[in-house]
Amino acid sequence: MAPPARKGSDWVVNAAGRRVPTRLDGRTWRPFAGVGRTPGRGRRHAARLRPGTQGRDKRLPSIRAALENFGARDGWTLGFHHHLRNGEGVILPTLDAAREMGLRDLRLAQVALFPTHQRVIGMVEEGTVSRIEGSMNGPVGDFVGHGGLPHPAVLRTHGGRTRAVEAGDLTIDMSLIAASEADQQGNSNGVNGPHAFGAMAYGRIGWEYAEHVVVVTDNLAPYPVVPHPVEETRVDAVVEVDSIGEPQGIVSGTTRVTEDPVRLEMAERSIHLLDEAGLLRDGFSFQAGAGGTSLAAVKYLGDVMADRGIKGSFAMGGVTRYVVRMLEEGTVGAILDGQAFDLESVISLRDNPRHAEINPYRFANPHTGSCVVQSLDACFLGATEVDLDFNVNVNTHSDGRLLHGTGGHSDAAEGSKVTIVFAPIARKDNPIIRKRVTTVSTPGEAVDAVVTDAGIAVNPANRWLVKQLEGTDLPLRSIDDLEQASCDAATCPPLEPNLDEEDVVAVIEYRDGTILDVVYRLLER
Repeated sequence: MAPPARKGSDWVVNAAGRRVPTRLDGRTWRPFAGVGRTPGRGRRHAARLRPGTQGRDKRLPSIRAALENFGARDGWTLGFHHHLRNGEGVILPTLDAAREMGLRDLRLAQVALFPTHQRVIGMVEEGTVSRIEGSMNGPVGDFVGHGGLPHPAVLRTHGGRTRAVEAGDLTIDMSLIAASEADQQGNSNGVNGPHAFGAMAYGRIGWEYAEHVVVVTDNLAPYPVVPHPVEETRVDAVVEVDSIGEPQGIVSGTTRVTEDPVRLEMAERSIHLLDEAGLLRDGFSFQAGAGGTSLAAVKYLGDVMADRGIKGSFAMGGVTRYVVRMLEEGTVGAILDGQAFDLESVISLRDNPRHAEINPYRFANPHTGSCVVQSLDACFLGATEVDLDFNVNVNTHSDGRLLHGTGGHSDAAEGSKVTIVFAPIARKDNPIIRKRVTTVSTPGEAVDAVVTDAGIAVNPANRWLVKQLEGTDLPLRSIDDLEQASCDAATCPPLEPNLDEEDVVAVIEYRDGTILDVVYRLLER
């Protein structure tokens, strides 16, 4: 039986056709009303004023000392960025210190967890952590999907997380900012030092809005550290540790270019589509999401633009060596860097003035004057499933397991002029193009084309793109045809997950703060 916190009430069907609760875990939730249909309202919440004692040395001897110094107590919310990805080394030491202090019922408000954070499971079982509001990749997500967390997790996009903090939907008591270089006053960066990891922009909303901000570094340098995306004005304490993590963990499974010839062909088809749509011209802008096929598309795009002498305006992302190469060759004029996906990108951010750090508030918060995703011509995204309404799932697998975060998927999809989603027709014996996805992570109205190994489906709602591609030699097919091809290549009807639909283990929050979908507890067969 579901614990009371995970039993929703007052259920409605939202604009994505999903049944969602409007009351859950003591909160009132607004159902998703459609892309762009829920404008921002109210006012920005503000962080407290800091005393600003002149000349004070902000160094504290340990993370535990920082928790004790600022009065950490049961129920606190702790925020962390994820720039070291699967090499991140600050979250677990912080939770270890909290457990030693006897703290309980903490809320994790990290950007993302990875397999390296598997010990969080034990922290939940012991009661140190009882809530998680952030992406989960791997074992922790699987644990939550099976009902291991007492309260429903909340999964947000990168832009949605900044919106939530600014709007007061998510308040952070202490934000711990891993930095590869810092001075004793807290000026810090991620591009210098032995464990440099690149941009640290995902931490910005924490250092601007958290009640207490602690910079954690393994490389204390003389004042003033330059560059300093984190400024001392926002920092309460600095803690020096032996290690903040391993930058090699940046390169995880979703950040390597595919070598599969079928997927390489899909990547080439996507660039052909953009060419036929008339978008490959001077001033072209794009974003590449994580995923081997998306990164292969960027590599191929760079080759085509270089051959034709096309100079794009900017690339944004998740940055890899392939985007860096485009900047160095002059095929793009600038890189707006949210996070590094390899160590070459870290060096470029440090050394190239046209390679700039950008935070998710600017690139993806929907409730601002404007954000960078609205200036994108194209984005390349992945999927675990796609359905007949072009809805995309990136959070769960077809067996119902919760294994991935949302990242910037629907941020880029909504903002970009042409959103391309890559999906193989089948994975092993599992059809990927389905009548209905297990979980909606990005609504179909934000998706323009699905590129598969059996052809390309263009969303008929995008009449401009349909017209642009008429008469081309692209292998265009309807989404219904691709669903049938998916069935032909796999087992159909597909095996449906065994779910307890009275037990909500996670909320998929759209970038505007509404409920797009929920994840139900997975039962064993």
